[in-house]
Amino acid sequence: MYKIVKKKVLNPTVTLMDIDAPMVAKKAEPGQFIILRVDENGERIPLTVADFDREKGTVTIIFQIVGATTEKLGQKNEGESIQDFVGPLGVPSHTEGLKKVAVVGGGVGCAIAFPIAKKLHSSGCEVHSIVGFRNKDLVILEDEFNEVSDKLCMMTDDGSHGTKGLVTDALKQLIESGEKYDEVIAIGPLIMMKFVCALTKQYGIKTVVSMNPIMIDGTGMCGGCRLTVGGETKFACVDGPDFDGHLVDFDEAMERSAMYKTFERQKHEEVCNLFKGVK
Repeated sequence: MYKIVKKKVLNPTVTLMDIDAPMVAKKAEPGQFIILRVDENGERIPLTVADFDREKGTVTIIFQIVGATTEKLGQKNEGESIQDFVGPLGVPSHTEGLKKVAVVGGGVGCAIAFPIAKKLHSSGCEVHSIVGFRNKDLVILEDEFNEVSDKLCMMTDDGSHGTKGLVTDALKQLIESGEKYDEVIAIGPLIMMKFVCALTKQYGIKTVVSMNPIMIDGTGMCGGCRLTVGGETKFACVDGPDFDGHLVDFDEAMERSAMYKTFERQKHEEVCNLFKGVK
């Protein structure tokens, strides 16, 4: 069992937790993920390592409540425990040798983008962070990004916080103003990453994306997380989650990601109704 030592609600649907997992914290690196089960009868879900503290032996996860398992996880409180917490899994993000990078995060994807920006900043890289949300109520990690960014562009779709517009608007403006990046790292909704990659391809800027498809075992055996990258089949859990964004078949990935949405929504509603009945 793995104890929840901290819980913080970041917005109405997104929660941060610090989990006591010293063996995972000892080896974790930005870009990697863990797989957890809330209880012994629960499903296995992957969550990105949002941060870690090797001295305290804790790993930070940030998750959005979208299905039954994340609803159950969100009902857990500090001092309680979860059944399984396996990792770190996946290939760490490549950050060595980069001198100037634009880190683009969208929505809850900012939880994945932040540790990468943090590591780049700590290594002396110039970091320009562009983060986007639908509105001010959904903003997360703004202070944290401020601390690790040489330049921070905060975007909201409705203009209720920061600048009105999309992350691609800010990125295009920076590029056309003369900023030259070794690499762009984009993490967020598939449609956002697709359009970031379409933009950077015009300027010939290498772009890395973090893919989070349906995943079960995390070892490459189930094949659920398969993607088409450069015409070849890749598995996000063992080959990624980072890939060359200009080679990813985003249309296929979006089609696959929508396969279980109706089922996921139904199970979420069942769990919500179950908790409503608990007094």
